[in-house]
Amino acid sequence: MTKRAYVAFDLGAESGRAMLAILENETITLQECHRFANTPQQLPSGYHWNLLDIWRNLVEGLKQAGIAAKASDAELVSLGVDTWGVDFGMLGKSGQLLGLPFSYRDDRNPPAMAAIQDQVGADEIYMQTGIQHMPFNSLYQLKAQQTAEPCVLENATDMLFMPDLLHYFFSGEKVNEATIASTSQMVNPHTGQWNTDLLEKAGLPQNFLEKIVPAGTKIGKLRDIIAKEAGIDPIDVVVPGSHDTASAIASVPVDKANSPNWLYLSSGTWSLMGAELDKPVVNEASLKANYTNERGVEDKIRFLKNISGLWLVQECRRDLIRQGQDLDYTTLTQMAADSEPFVTLIDTNHQPFAAPGDMLAKIDAFAQATGQPKPTSPGAYVRACLESLALTYRGVYQDMERLTKQSIEVLHIVGGGGQNGLLNQMTADAINKTVIVGPFEATAIGNALTQAIGCGDVKDLDHLRKIVRNSVDLETYQPTGAAAFDTHAQRYQDLQAVTV
Repeated sequence: MTKRAYVAFDLGAESGRAMLAILENETITLQECHRFANTPQQLPSGYHWNLLDIWRNLVEGLKQAGIAAKASDAELVSLGVDTWGVDFGMLGKSGQLLGLPFSYRDDRNPPAMAAIQDQVGADEIYMQTGIQHMPFNSLYQLKAQQTAEPCVLENATDMLFMPDLLHYFFSGEKVNEATIASTSQMVNPHTGQWNTDLLEKAGLPQNFLEKIVPAGTKIGKLRDIIAKEAGIDPIDVVVPGSHDTASAIASVPVDKANSPNWLYLSSGTWSLMGAELDKPVVNEASLKANYTNERGVEDKIRFLKNISGLWLVQECRRDLIRQGQDLDYTTLTQMAADSEPFVTLIDTNHQPFAAPGDMLAKIDAFAQATGQPKPTSPGAYVRACLESLALTYRGVYQDMERLTKQSIEVLHIVGGGGQNGLLNQMTADAINKTVIVGPFEATAIGNALTQAIGCGDVKDLDHLRKIVRNSVDLETYQPTGAAAFDTHAQRYQDLQAVTV
């Protein structure tokens, strides 16, 4: 079989990279061709993504991927982009970008969420979308934009989510890919199409919504001018699971014929924990629990909970660096392992933790407000975050069994956060079940192999997952300290109920 190569652009909240994926003999190999920092910037208008720098780095990444494909004697076939959810750019009738996209962490979003929920009703919004209420959902971002600068919406002809926008830059074609659109809280969970009734009730325009296309759709060719700049032929542009979690979940290495009931945990800056279902779960119980129904590859439903994830540790590290302690993640994790267990716990969903900056002080304030000792070392801060995450996962695991009415035997952890062995073991202990870890590069693999489906090189999702199993070494964690987490589970639930 000829070596077939795909460029998977994977953009996260801290960094982006261009990955060359080569498919040969039912296995896939990855090569990182270019990596760059991806940090939003505070401008007078708010917290914005540096889109032009992102684009410059994607073109450079494409150039390097082309060089790597040639060196590997592989045929470069296509490219696709995945990013975090909810954020978007607006285009005018000439195709011009109407301002830099805002970051979902901009502080104008919570008031907009309150305004729409007062206008429409929070319960009705959930029942019409099946999406977890979070202040940065695109629905609320649109209201924030309408409040701050309504002319942007009035003059917009196209709303493109971040990966859609970058696919437009590459190909000139404007589409909304299904998995990224589903994060917006603007889609009917049963049909997968725009919920125009909801937008009308919210007083938001709809004329800029594009056609929703499924993951794996070939939308066009690379523009000649970009192909020339990158030094490659005009390859296909294929939308993957453009929401990074959708691509990551596509690469969970389950064998449908032989796997027990399973959950996934996509572990990174965010933790996305849930089940893969054929139909959405939208009812009073899921509303009360605030669980979300997003689209996946092959129109699967990703029934999940958004959890703060390793953002907590990342922000602790940034604070420590500002204080002159430049400790890498490996060192911090070892320091956490050496720290006394269960001294301080934090509510991972505590709203102030979601905003950037001053994480150590915020943890101190939470500890003081809940009558707990303040952490006294970098390791103690990180241990507080990791133990609290594991206890959060425990609660979601129990919710999932109840909401899906099935017994769950295995948790699959995918993504870069799976490299934190301490958290993996804590998670196995907290849920008292087997945890299987891998692949770490789940998002890039799922991105590339979904492109391969669009190009006719992979049959379907089952075939994709077989290729992953052929290609990746997995690590298994068994519970060894479940009793300790049982002891502190009620304490953690009590903390989550406290208003701080």
